[in-house]
Amino acid sequence: MGKRAIFLWLGLFVGLTLGFFPAVTWAETAQEKETRLNAELQIVEADIANQKNLLQAKQKETASIKRDVDILTYKINTAQLNIRAKQIEISRLGGDIVQKQKTINVLNDRLDTEKTSLSELLRQTRELDDNTFAEIVLAPQTLSNLFVDLQRFHAVENNIQTSLDAVRGDKKNTETQKTALEDRRDAETNAEKAIEAEKANIEQLNKEKTVLLNASKAKENSYKAIIAQKEKQRSAILNALYTLRGAKSITFGQALEHAKFVSAKTGVRVAFLLAIITQESNLGENIGTCNRPGDPASKSYKAVMKPDRDIGPFENICRQLGIEPVGQPVSCPYQGGYGGAMGPAQFIPSTWLGMANAITAVTGNNPPNPWSPRDAFTASGLYLRDLGADSGTYTAERRSALKYYAGNNWSNPKNAFYGDEVMAIATRYQGQINVLQNE
Repeated sequence: MGKRAIFLWLGLFVGLTLGFFPAVTWAETAQEKETRLNAELQIVEADIANQKNLLQAKQKETASIKRDVDILTYKINTAQLNIRAKQIEISRLGGDIVQKQKTINVLNDRLDTEKTSLSELLRQTRELDDNTFAEIVLAPQTLSNLFVDLQRFHAVENNIQTSLDAVRGDKKNTETQKTALEDRRDAETNAEKAIEAEKANIEQLNKEKTVLLNASKAKENSYKAIIAQKEKQRSAILNALYTLRGAKSITFGQALEHAKFVSAKTGVRVAFLLAIITQESNLGENIGTCNRPGDPASKSYKAVMKPDRDIGPFENICRQLGIEPVGQPVSCPYQGGYGGAMGPAQFIPSTWLGMANAITAVTGNNPPNPWSPRDAFTASGLYLRDLGADSGTYTAERRSALKYYAGNNWSNPKNAFYGDEVMAIATRYQGQINVLQNE
């Protein structure tokens, strides 16, 4: 193919490549839908506030079957309204997610085409550069055609720059759209999980309401029996043993008080914080068995900790607390790494020292003790808050749990089990907390 034909072909190719993709437009009805859903959401939120006011007023009345039935009814109504609010949120997100995915697909296609165009232009330019001046002059074409081809060559060079700019622009635009889409998908997942939690709460409330309605026929004697049963259930939950690694076990009620204290300071959800400590303690059940009294030298803290990172800080912590380093239990190495994690929250010494001042600012304990439940809960809460758990959404909590466990490798699929197990434990604890609160 002659260079004249090549340049004509390239001009057409570049024109098609850089021209002209239709802009993605948003349907006018999308704004109308957004307006309608916003108005509906305002009504639902007003109903939720009204139900809360009715509930607070009813809770001030003297205890009776009717009063407790009304309280449960208000709680059920509020939960149902919360579900409706989340459904509206999902509806608002749904169409936008679909449209954004279409936009991303268009941008990805355009990016691929721009890259192909750029590669072809560069290849053709190299071919022309490889020809000597003599070859160009002696080619079977007129001098005027030669100068036409040279002009087109310069045009191709300009198109290369234009194409390169387009590639860069499309890449940045696509990445921005993808980030927005991921945020939307997280929001939809959070709404769906909130609906699941509200449905579980409604199921429990309806069971209690059914019992009360049935008991209303037998009046006060049955009502007293119901109160006694609820108190028995409450006591069982509060007094359940809460196992902690590297510390004396405490009751669930005591753990709940620690978690409430830390939650008020950090914004991390109570049930989620309890779940993290539980998961760490359960994992610690298998690996927290080094440096105990009587352990061999191969299991001493100097043998299991990373020397240049944790041995010095561990000795410093023990010295501040007035305890002997030898015989103070820490975790053993796990999966080929180092050990040395301490107490219920399983922090390594160097990390604990780095957080000591922040822990003291919350608890007032100076120095803070990694084997103390209050200090351990606080350390976990502060760390989880920094990882984003204080937003309280399902995706943020699960992501922060994975980062708590795996650090920079949190997104590795092999670590997903940790986040899933923590969220399952948190759901169970939230159910128990709801029982304690539904009084």
